[in-house]
Amino acid sequence: MVNSYSTTDIAVSTFEQQAPQGRASWARGSRRGRRSGRRVATLLGAATLLAGAALLQHRKTRQAEEDWPPAGRFIRVDGVRLHYVDRGEGRPVLFLHGNGASIEDFEASGLLARAAGKYRVIAIDRPGFGHSDRPRATNWTPTAQAELIHKAISGLGVERPIVVGHSWGTMVALAFALDHPEDVAALVLLSGYYFPTVRADVPLLSPPAIPVIGDVMRHTVSPWLGRLIAPALIRRIFAPAPVSESFADFPIELSLRPSQIRAAAGDTALMVPAAAALSQRYGEIDVPTVIVAGSGDKIADFGRQSRHLARAIKDSELNELPGIGHMIHHSAPDRVMAAIDRAVELADERLAPAAAPQLVEAPA
Repeated sequence: MVNSYSTTDIAVSTFEQQAPQGRASWARGSRRGRRSGRRVATLLGAATLLAGAALLQHRKTRQAEEDWPPAGRFIRVDGVRLHYVDRGEGRPVLFLHGNGASIEDFEASGLLARAAGKYRVIAIDRPGFGHSDRPRATNWTPTAQAELIHKAISGLGVERPIVVGHSWGTMVALAFALDHPEDVAALVLLSGYYFPTVRADVPLLSPPAIPVIGDVMRHTVSPWLGRLIAPALIRRIFAPAPVSESFADFPIELSLRPSQIRAAAGDTALMVPAAAALSQRYGEIDVPTVIVAGSGDKIADFGRQSRHLARAIKDSELNELPGIGHMIHHSAPDRVMAAIDRAVELADERLAPAAAPQLVEAPA
């Protein structure tokens, strides 16, 4: 017997067979739609949070710059505007601050005021720090910074200063003496980093210097992370000594501006290769050098850095400060001031003309 089916029977049968598959396909599409919607909502929420963080940071940046306006003057060198202070009279002493800091660090320690009572003091905000510019087009190695600062002090009529560098600033001071030895009377190097070592802080703190990604970070999350870790970081840079009361006058909010975060990240990224390059030339240094460091320094190991440098520079003196950490200009300002005085003394001895030989009459 031949079965015959109508068109309607076939359609109903086909629908009944495909209906479960259609419902499953619809369910999968619905789940994908919900997941896609959640992703979009998450991205929109994150973007909103980042925009809010950026807006708040913009306000904090403006407030910090209103609370801490430039304390000195500006000089433009090769298109770069540098902020500096120039005080006192007598032999010039040039101060170069460390990474993440500014002129205000030396101000807060009281060292600038003390030195200005005896010498002509020039302190410069290195490129990107304080109120100085840091153009992106330049790779701001210690050598590049030293060249810019050399031109700046020449424009200010400063001749053969005693160059005082702290932390990252010591590499700029060394580059200055290596490339312009005739224009440096002596060096005072405080808590410096001179030889390459493996450092965990480099990969952690360098990303804000990366274009695009770093730009987003430093305008949003980086300043807030900086505020979160600041208390522990400050204790570490002073350890094993306690945090000095003088540091309360340092404007941390200036250091948390996006522009200065970029400068600090850039210096961090350059630190190890810069030390590797400079360390090949330390034997060339031919100016009196006074090295001062705390034996308890948690940032730059005393033995691997300062003691090693003292052996590398033939005309150097090493002052070890037991129980003192990285911030020796706050923790031991008297010892730092004594080191500056000693550098002046050594420079004067080198510049003094040789005494004329005295004739001794033979006995009659």
